Amino acid sequence: MKERLAALSQALKLPDVRKRIFFVMMMFTVFVACAHVPMPGVDREALEAMFQGGTLGEFLNMFVGGSLKRFSVLALGIMPYINASIIFQLLVMAIPQLEELQKEGEYGQKKINRWTRYLTMGLAALQGMGMIGWFSGGGAFTGGKMDMVFAVLMMMSGTAFLMWLGDMITDQGIGQGVSLIIFVGIMTVMPEELMRTITLWQGGEIGVANLLFLTVIFIATIYGIVKVQQAQREIPVQYAKRIKGNKVWGGQTSHLPLRVNQAGVIPIIFAISVALFPATVSQLLKGPAVVNFLSGTFGLKEGAIEGAIFSIVEFTTPGANGFASFLYFILVVIFTYFYTAVTFNPEQIAENLQKNGGAIRGIRPGEKTRDYLDKILYRITLAGALFLGCVALMQYYIGPITGVQTFTLVGGTSLLIVVGVALDTMQQIEAHLLMRHYTGFLS
Repeated sequence: MKERLAALSQALKLPDVRKRIFFVMMMFTVFVACAHVPMPGVDREALEAMFQGGTLGEFLNMFVGGSLKRFSVLALGIMPYINASIIFQLLVMAIPQLEELQKEGEYGQKKINRWTRYLTMGLAALQGMGMIGWFSGGGAFTGGKMDMVFAVLMMMSGTAFLMWLGDMITDQGIGQGVSLIIFVGIMTVMPEELMRTITLWQGGEIGVANLLFLTVIFIATIYGIVKVQQAQREIPVQYAKRIKGNKVWGGQTSHLPLRVNQAGVIPIIFAISVALFPATVSQLLKGPAVVNFLSGTFGLKEGAIEGAIFSIVEFTTPGANGFASFLYFILVVIFTYFYTAVTFNPEQIAENLQKNGGAIRGIRPGEKTRDYLDKILYRITLAGALFLGCVALMQYYIGPITGVQTFTLVGGTSLLIVVGVALDTMQQIEAHLLMRHYTGFLS
């Protein structure tokens, strides 16, 4: 702990690093302030009632810093942008023209980013209408048609603002902007959950043993996450000697590090977005206008329509049933492999090693090296993917096991994101310190 505090003290002494850290803190303040800006046409009592025991609502609310529960301008959060990014990354792999455009460098990347933002606005409009329908069906939204249009436009503007905020944090701050926005959204919910837990303890509804058990699981989970996030397989690489003039170059041995969790926390964020997207969009059908339209057009009973919507939400929401939780686990594993394949290219690594006269011991350069790296990466990624999937499901079982249902940060997706983003940010601060020969957080 002393080393970590000393590293933070050193970072704050550097003007440019201090400026970046303070900029991130300022952006966090702006985010929290905007998250408390409400929209008109909302029945607060009905809104509170909708979130009592609501798995989908509480799960979504956790990632937008409580904005959904308050129905603020940031109610949609950054999730539409993440969904759009997932769609375009899949399209790049499936459509050769997009893949070629991505390889064109900065021009191609800017063009894809622009299209991603356009798609984000479309998804934000769709999810915004779904949210209005959900709130209208629960009696929480009492505004008229113009109020509905205004609310959807404001939520779209909130998502656009968060995209800009994320880009500003990435460019002028420290860390990955989108991940940090989700991080601060989770952390802002913590004080409320902590106070609720303390209130239950004071009221005698939970005992000291429950809290101690919860604390042990909390510490053990953090320890496991840190170990897996930092774990890596070091592959020895030998560089051949080369003579240039009177000097001999190369002949050294180094290591090629392959992380067990190469993708970090991105697979969890992707899996959440995909798993909750059907349930979120299905809320659009809950609006009285939509229900009346379906009932009048197709001759369906309103009770049957509402029952079908409820079944869709329950069937696709993790934690509501075993199938949805299993699907969530599979999505985490799939996205771990997918994002690892996007960020780490064994063929390119093998080509670079061959160009620089490097070779893995016992492995021939070229295709053999590529196949070897691909094989090793597949094996270690499997361990990382299974770990991420298990941790993601913990949040549905820790509460019943410990008897404490009010502190959702312990075990599960939120804790994984918090720890993962914190580690990534610490490593970026460490990179700034190492460039100036300071001791970093993880040294």
